[in-house]
Amino acid sequence: MATKKSLNEHLEDVVKHYASLFKLPSFRRIVLFLASACVGGGLFSALFFSPIFDSLLFGIMLFFITLFLDYAVSALFLRNDLIYDMRRTSALSLACWFIWLLFIFIGVMAAIFSHSSWWIRLSLLGFGAVLIFRSVIIMSTASTESKTRLVSASIVQPLFCIIPFIVLWRKIGYTFNLYFFLFFPFSVIISLISSVLFLFLLNRLGENALGISSMPLFKAFLLNWAIGLNAPFEEFLEKLGEKRDVEVSLLRFNSSKTKAVIVVPSIHPGPFKNIGSSLLPSMLKTRLEKDLNCVACIPHGLLGHEFDLASQGHNEKVIGSVLKSARLVVCNETKATPFIEVSNGLATACCQIFGKTALISFTLAPKTTEDFPQELGLFVRQEAQKQGLECCIIVNAHNSIDGPVNIDETLGALKQVAVQCLSKAASQKQLPFKVGAATVFPKEFSLKDGIGAGGITAVVSKVNGQKTAYVVIDGNNIVSGLREKILSDIRFEGIDAGEVFTTDTHSVNAIVLDERGYHPVGEVINHEKLLKYVKEAVAAAISNLEPAKSASHQITVSNVTVIGEKLLEKLCFLIDRTIIKAKKIVIPLFGVTGLILMSFLLIV
Repeated sequence: MATKKSLNEHLEDVVKHYASLFKLPSFRRIVLFLASACVGGGLFSALFFSPIFDSLLFGIMLFFITLFLDYAVSALFLRNDLIYDMRRTSALSLACWFIWLLFIFIGVMAAIFSHSSWWIRLSLLGFGAVLIFRSVIIMSTASTESKTRLVSASIVQPLFCIIPFIVLWRKIGYTFNLYFFLFFPFSVIISLISSVLFLFLLNRLGENALGISSMPLFKAFLLNWAIGLNAPFEEFLEKLGEKRDVEVSLLRFNSSKTKAVIVVPSIHPGPFKNIGSSLLPSMLKTRLEKDLNCVACIPHGLLGHEFDLASQGHNEKVIGSVLKSARLVVCNETKATPFIEVSNGLATACCQIFGKTALISFTLAPKTTEDFPQELGLFVRQEAQKQGLECCIIVNAHNSIDGPVNIDETLGALKQVAVQCLSKAASQKQLPFKVGAATVFPKEFSLKDGIGAGGITAVVSKVNGQKTAYVVIDGNNIVSGLREKILSDIRFEGIDAGEVFTTDTHSVNAIVLDERGYHPVGEVINHEKLLKYVKEAVAAAISNLEPAKSASHQITVSNVTVIGEKLLEKLCFLIDRTIIKAKKIVIPLFGVTGLILMSFLLIV
């Protein structure tokens, strides 16, 4: 069975596969490329057989017919389609012209050294190749369910684009026989059959693995990726996920009123964009702050993608349970220990105890700190019980990314610092404490920059003169070294100790089209600007420090649907298997189709 780390790596591979689908230039640039391809390609291909004016006119005709047909196809056959707009329709036409011109150029070269009929035959073979390509792409990506519209959108444009070729061929003296005209319905039928067979074979993979066809799942993914529609894909996750009880840990601080709430769900905020629990950290923060009139932050727990919620409905169920429980929590703990940090050179644990509750976090910074195994959580809770603690809230700081890391190899180091840190913290004398909290929302940073809607939150505690800052950034990890810069800078604000967390929000994932599919905090944003906002949040939290009481609570939310490890494995491996299968069958299947079409063309 794959480890959790390998599951995360496979999910990142899925993002990389799909990111390539949408690396499209602007519509204006697509039109310029179309003009260059049609006019330049048409001029080159016809120049050897007709006068330059006719060749130039031929290329111009190809361009305007293509552009007009893009509008016509969009308006008539894809007007209600959620995926295809004019830009994507024209981008498809541009890709088709690259394929068609390849065949045309080969035909021109063959005609120069042999006979002009090869130019015509290879151009017609290219026509068949374009029919296949358009059919496969449109049938596998368009959201419309109408087979008639899909077929029409696939074949209408190539059929009309062949007309200038026929006019030119007739003008240079080529005589058409009956087989020439029969080739067009024949090629349409053969191309559609091969395209449908290709997609059928790929659909079988999904049916065998998940009990559903691959293409509907793929289209649901595209609807989310292209236009942000989450419901179709979440319907599949709801159907295929598994029911679980999930825990949420809550630490509340009260002064004259509720001051701050730290909530750590045993839920992974993924898988990407607005699907499942990707938005849970910022959603939960917003609702808690509105309901309790306080500052809330949602650091990352220990669990991985197998604990992604399946839909927005389950987000609401979790949020509702947390709100209900948070309102009932009574704060009566008046003392806390100082902040303790223990490091062994590989792993670092930070712990502060409030009454009978330990707030403990782990990081491997400056090495990559990603999702930790559940085994660590079980071990830490057992150690906390040995120290006489009733509750242990465990945070994965998720605050450094610097290449791959084998989490299983670091588990021993994490356990070691956990034991030492809990023991040292538990031996400290508890004293009255103060708490302050604040959030800043940098308007200049967006999801594309790696900052989620939850902004930057600072919760500051003060025990016996020691000021500790917990800085929580709504993002998916931090570039290596930036955590250390933040901790160093906030010392100038009067902070003695602290840690930096990210929420691991996946609302920033699948937003940008780089190799990773998202930007960790600090990868593209200016570090000095980020540090300015962090110091602003910390300073604001220090300014409202007040004597406080605390209380913790463990919440269990029953019967929620999560993606689950088995489904995650199947979804991830299905993508790879589909790509491998496509590579295996594309050459023999379409090669045979090409031979059939070429055999027919020999009698044209």
